[in-house]
Amino acid sequence: MKIVNLDGYTTNPGDLSWEGISRLGDYTVYDRTAPNQVIERAKGANILIVNKTIITKEILDALSPELEYIGLQSTGYNVVDCEYARKLGITVCNIPSYSTKAVAQLVFAFILQITNQVNLHSEAVKNGEWCSCPDFCFWKTPLTELAGKTIGIIGFGAIGRQVAKIAEAFDMKVLAYAPRPKEKGELKTVEFVDIDTLLSGSDIITCHCPLTEQTKGLINKETIDRMKKSAIFINTSRGPVVDEKALADALNNGKIAAAGLDVLETEPAKSDNPLLTARNCYITPHIAWAAQETRARLLKILEENLEAYLNGKPQNVVN
Repeated sequence: MKIVNLDGYTTNPGDLSWEGISRLGDYTVYDRTAPNQVIERAKGANILIVNKTIITKEILDALSPELEYIGLQSTGYNVVDCEYARKLGITVCNIPSYSTKAVAQLVFAFILQITNQVNLHSEAVKNGEWCSCPDFCFWKTPLTELAGKTIGIIGFGAIGRQVAKIAEAFDMKVLAYAPRPKEKGELKTVEFVDIDTLLSGSDIITCHCPLTEQTKGLINKETIDRMKKSAIFINTSRGPVVDEKALADALNNGKIAAAGLDVLETEPAKSDNPLLTARNCYITPHIAWAAQETRARLLKILEENLEAYLNGKPQNVVN
């Protein structure tokens, strides 16, 4: 069984082990693969493992009939033409729910940075401003208490639910929007509302929806105009959910207060992306999933997915 991983580095830059995959076949791993290298490197593979490398209809044709399985190192599967893979008899499996708590953690890292401005005040202290202050304390910007504020969660899968759980621990009110009915479970304050009510009624809005034709550009000039001027917007889902120019314009013109983004439409970021210079915009380089514990969990599920397939009982199939 020939196994080829085209995108190994971000999952395992050297602090984890590939041993679990290696024992399942003849395993070759590449740190990263350029588009013009895909067919050459993957030719003859029975098992292909990818993360952000795009697998098109043309690539699938070139790799068949040997290719029988594609293992994603991600929850999202839009990088693979899954429908065409199914027609060719190629099974595609993803990694669900491996980063739920880590992503929710970064959501609140953004929220707390924006509301408490820890970095700003730490730098002020290091620059001597506290030493020369006539009072026992000072603050350089208004500070915000989360208790009693309303957080609006767009998309209420595992991550959205985890965000709601943390929000309730902060005594926040929770509005949620989901295209299909969801159960509140153990959550106490969640109120399911339509998207317009969520946008206009939330102090903080956070996106946790998949990238689909319906969600692409969901956050645009129209939807931003419905938000409060004091609103904080967070996106840790997929970059194309946001119209980046519209968000940058809104930040620069004071239409909303701040944004925290872990994803952009094009990654790595382009130097001319308007959000890189937008007012009160905090951007991290797609790190919500990247804690060592989270990546170790991903590798374990990747191994389990492949083993289940080889045993004739595929799991986490997305096509």
